[in-house]
Amino acid sequence: MSLESEIKKRRTFAIISHPDAGKTTLTEKLLLFGGAIHVAGAVKSNKIRKTATSDWMEIEKQRGISVATSVMGFEYRDYKINILDTPGHQDFAEDTFRTLTAVDSVIIVVDSAKGVETQTRKLMNVCRMRNTPIMVFVNKLDREGRDPFDLMDELESELGISVRPLSWPISKGETFKGVYNLYKENLQLYTPNKQIISQSVEIDVESPELDEKVGDKNAAQLREDMELIHGVYEDFDKELYLEGLLAPVFFGSALNNFGVKELLDCFVEIAPSPRPVQAIERTVVPNENNFSGFVFKIHANMDPNHRSCIAFVKICSGKFERNVNYKHIRHGKMMRFSSPTAFMAQKKETVDEAYAGDIIGLPDTGNFKIGDTLTGGEELHFKGLPSFSPEMFMYLENADPMKAKQLEKGVNQLMDEGVAQLFVNQYNNRKIIGTVGQLQFEVIQYRLLHEYNAQCRWEPISLYKACWIESDDMQELENFKKRKMQFMAKDKEGRDVFLADSNYVLQMAQNDFKSIKFHFTSEF
Repeated sequence: MSLESEIKKRRTFAIISHPDAGKTTLTEKLLLFGGAIHVAGAVKSNKIRKTATSDWMEIEKQRGISVATSVMGFEYRDYKINILDTPGHQDFAEDTFRTLTAVDSVIIVVDSAKGVETQTRKLMNVCRMRNTPIMVFVNKLDREGRDPFDLMDELESELGISVRPLSWPISKGETFKGVYNLYKENLQLYTPNKQIISQSVEIDVESPELDEKVGDKNAAQLREDMELIHGVYEDFDKELYLEGLLAPVFFGSALNNFGVKELLDCFVEIAPSPRPVQAIERTVVPNENNFSGFVFKIHANMDPNHRSCIAFVKICSGKFERNVNYKHIRHGKMMRFSSPTAFMAQKKETVDEAYAGDIIGLPDTGNFKIGDTLTGGEELHFKGLPSFSPEMFMYLENADPMKAKQLEKGVNQLMDEGVAQLFVNQYNNRKIIGTVGQLQFEVIQYRLLHEYNAQCRWEPISLYKACWIESDDMQELENFKKRKMQFMAKDKEGRDVFLADSNYVLQMAQNDFKSIKFHFTSEF
């Protein structure tokens, strides 16, 4: 098969939402339809013993939340689908933001009872900055929820995007009968079952058969709704969707397998194949012959038996081949990879080749950082993967002096993942961990203990912001570092970081030292 046709059949997308909207459950059902798994697992369940495929870390199984992005690839019809299931919890937002740089489109999951929530708005802003095409899946229709028209209005106003329903619910909660698929013009009758797929019926809305299937009252309501939809909303325009200006909306219940197949069938038909990626030097087009890609995520300990780190690479152009030399741009050297892998969450298999749009894992022995570029030889730099300034800080203390080496290794590998940052105070050499949220500290402590057999404890420290500093005036930079000695630290790369303990102190420093630049992301 030619490079062009291989790339055209790729669909790489992320599933994003506020916590508990049903993101991981939807991922699980998409895998079920793709034949990638045969029994769907549950995120939280006493009856279903199998846990969700994408929540494979021990802490995810215990808490029932995703704490790291999972990558899953499978074939469906004639398409190769790569799903990235992202954490919804705001404490892990940075992982999600970076994941959005590696996808070509996004599915946003919204809870039908709660509507658009805080985290959904934040993630939508990131999609808007990148003009990423989005689809919306309104979930949990088997429970009492809000009026679908109210939800449509809220989606438009809160997400700042035009919407167009491509399926429509017939009643909701206990009286939920199913959805009418406007895209394919057929009726999906609801049968609550977590493992079996509901049947669809080809039916015209005006047909008397509709009244038999859903009852006179529901049939009349559906006809009225259809009239209103065609009157209020413009017809679906694929071009507007691809430009990120129009969001098709589907309704269903991921837990009960309902409405998911319609979403997937429509998605593979209209979603974009890999799109051009902007590098500093030029725009990189997917069907170029030369390989290029960037590291958007590093995961330590995917296989606890081997203590291995994996660098996740999004392929931007061309074809990646096993055992071929590629150039690591930051190191300026050629590297060969004998065991690149494709993923099904934690399970991985060696691949001989992969194409633009695919996500592969490369074994990492400390060669990679997030944002690194690999090419066939050309000097390219893909940007847009910054680390944000942390908002919470704690001193890291070793709780077991006999395990100092394990702690050191564990901290270094976990920091490479980019979800937390390590600073070493220049004044007293104490290690400070900075994160975006409180839950990160619990996850780090848990993983150090269970994956590295190292115990740590946290000591509070009152800091407001970490900012990276630089200046052309070396004398002023030295003066600043002397004056702020107690608040100066080095990050993992050995760069100068100023740890301001209040907003007032930060503003005073900016006023007093005009020739020093203060950066709030690590990419400058």
